[in-house]
Amino acid sequence: MKTPYLVINYLILIFVILPFFSVPTKAQSLIDPDFDPNNIISDDEILNTDSMTLVDIQNFLQKNNSYLANYITANSNGIMKTAAEIIYDATNRNFDCDGVILSETPTEEEKRLKCRTIKTISPKFMLVLIQKESSLIENSNPTQNNLDWATGYGCPDNWACNPYYKGFGKQINSAALQFRAYMKEPQNYNYKAGQAYTFTNPYGTISQEKMTVIPQNQATAALYNYTPHVFNGNYNVYRLFKRYFPEETNNVPSQPKLYPDGSLLKTADNPGIWLIEGGVKRPFLNYASFISRFSPNQIIITKPEILAAYPQGENIKFPDYSLVQTPNETIYLLVGKEKRPFDSLETFKRIGFNTDEIEAASMSELDGYIIGNAITATSTYVTGALLQDITTGGVYYVENGTKAPLLDKAFLTTKYKGEDIIKVNPEILEKYVKIDPILFPDGTLLKSNSFPAVYLISNGKKRVFVSGEIFKSLGYSDANIISVSSQVLYQYPLGEAIQ
Repeated sequence: MKTPYLVINYLILIFVILPFFSVPTKAQSLIDPDFDPNNIISDDEILNTDSMTLVDIQNFLQKNNSYLANYITANSNGIMKTAAEIIYDATNRNFDCDGVILSETPTEEEKRLKCRTIKTISPKFMLVLIQKESSLIENSNPTQNNLDWATGYGCPDNWACNPYYKGFGKQINSAALQFRAYMKEPQNYNYKAGQAYTFTNPYGTISQEKMTVIPQNQATAALYNYTPHVFNGNYNVYRLFKRYFPEETNNVPSQPKLYPDGSLLKTADNPGIWLIEGGVKRPFLNYASFISRFSPNQIIITKPEILAAYPQGENIKFPDYSLVQTPNETIYLLVGKEKRPFDSLETFKRIGFNTDEIEAASMSELDGYIIGNAITATSTYVTGALLQDITTGGVYYVENGTKAPLLDKAFLTTKYKGEDIIKVNPEILEKYVKIDPILFPDGTLLKSNSFPAVYLISNGKKRVFVSGEIFKSLGYSDANIISVSSQVLYQYPLGEAIQ
């Protein structure tokens, strides 16, 4: 259960690490021998938002004879939707309204227009969380209380539930955003990966003994932040994941998927290039869509059977900075993973674009993009520009009303190689809103100027190669490693090691 108000005391072990798993012999016989309280699920298992489609979720509920398969109720914005739609929207079509001015009671339509569309957590994980907290996945006749507190959000141990979070729609949405926050901002929460904590298990039926745990990844730490016990709550996450999705926990796959998200793969006998993202392989439909995002020297040649082990994901059709129009006549500028709508055709023309540049796009072809900030008549540098402060020498990437600092000269020789730098007075730069620093994209190899460890950027995290042998065996090249300051590496949270 979510514990937003409870201050949890914990013991950090410095010199002696106690046994991680100590329960009475009788209870131990009830525990899956593969269960590791230090590593309950992986970061990818929480963050893989592409793990299920809306149809997959509905089929899963029907297969389990769940009451939710036919349940229609209000979502977090008061709109009537099916349970499957609420789960899918919370995980794949949520909103980040940070810094946006909204009305006192914003509608979903207002959020859709003003806020960023974001993905949060894996639908598979959400289904497990619902069953763990309220048994709704397998219950064909739940109580209203089960439905109203589906994920246990806002119900800390030994406290009354907060009525603000009452309702199935609010429960699903709040839990999705909470786990996204755990993963995105781990420094803000009590339990962190790599530190030791002693847990009591007052509600355990398997064991109520104290246990010392060292979370090995952020996902496991997130589980303990939400439910600060091993038994039965977090053990049930492991147990349910293994039962519902055995392919996720099979430690001996017939053909291992070796490459982290962000890798670019092709086979020696086929010109096709594939991006590994969300555990699937996404094909580039043309060279322009590839070269606008990546460099040919990032491609890894792999065996056909390795590539075949990945399920195929959505096509990558449009180059970065494409102008596309959907059947509803909305025109978008595609930048990275965002589709930025023009507020009018007049704005489109005033900025200097030509309608001959527009490509037709179906709604489904743009489903993988999140909605970015709208482009208006007052927007500047909508395709981006490098501006340098003539007083300090600092360089910023300015785009659509924002400025993002470049923390290292390496960006100018790699990511923005050959691009012009516009020198301006500080007063010009003050007009733009400062945002987070520019970072290197997924698939980039980085190392510190002062330390030999090499990292791959994957899903926005830095993942260290445990050895040079692993690095070479996966087909990576030393020539593609970019040396940067420690300040740049510090911007990335630490992900799981590549081994």
